[in-house]
Amino acid sequence: MQINLKPEWQTLLADEIQKPYFNELAVIVEEEYKIHACYPPKELIFAAFNRCSFSDVKVVIIGQDPYHGTGEANGLSFSVNDGVRIPPSLRNIFKEISADFDHIFLPTSGNLETWAEQGVLLLNASLTVRKDSPNSHKHLKWNLFTDGVIQKISEEKDNVIFMLWGGFAHKKGAKIDRNKHLVLESGHPSPMSANQGKWFGNKHFTKANSYLRDNKKKEIDWIFNNGSLF
Repeated sequence: MQINLKPEWQTLLADEIQKPYFNELAVIVEEEYKIHACYPPKELIFAAFNRCSFSDVKVVIIGQDPYHGTGEANGLSFSVNDGVRIPPSLRNIFKEISADFDHIFLPTSGNLETWAEQGVLLLNASLTVRKDSPNSHKHLKWNLFTDGVIQKISEEKDNVIFMLWGGFAHKKGAKIDRNKHLVLESGHPSPMSANQGKWFGNKHFTKANSYLRDNKKKEIDWIFNNGSLF
């Protein structure tokens, strides 16, 4: 597995990448891609980092693993490639944005690169997955790597917003320093959780922008340029 991280992340994560578990992980992932169809494409495994530099990180949204259908995953959590039908969880995210900003927001794509380029790190706990097999790479120790990433961000930056959606993400954020960062928690945007009243109304997007304003940072434009806003 080629570690195609941009220099800033490469420097920040150098110690993590040199640990024995990561070498083992890289070998196994390479083998998985040889034997099985896996996603995202190998060149996009580290896309979350390469679309959002460390110095630009303002918000971290933690997902579980990439979408496992053909042509869906682009290396960013909750995001799909242009032309792919918007998945249910992402559709509920868009519905919450619409309600949160009191607008009708009708995006035509589920590609979240626009967020990443504004400083939103869209980080999956596992960066790879087998085709049609969710959580199939959970055992590959990706969690150790992404835990290390979260810890580095918590230690090295100030006033970052962490959006933790669902029990899995809540556990993933256990070591975030809540004295220097804003941690927003709610249920997961999946239909099951959202329909039980655990997602809608969390207002995470306006809360995030308010926090950014208070800390003299540019707000995130959560509304896609490719969407319709009324």
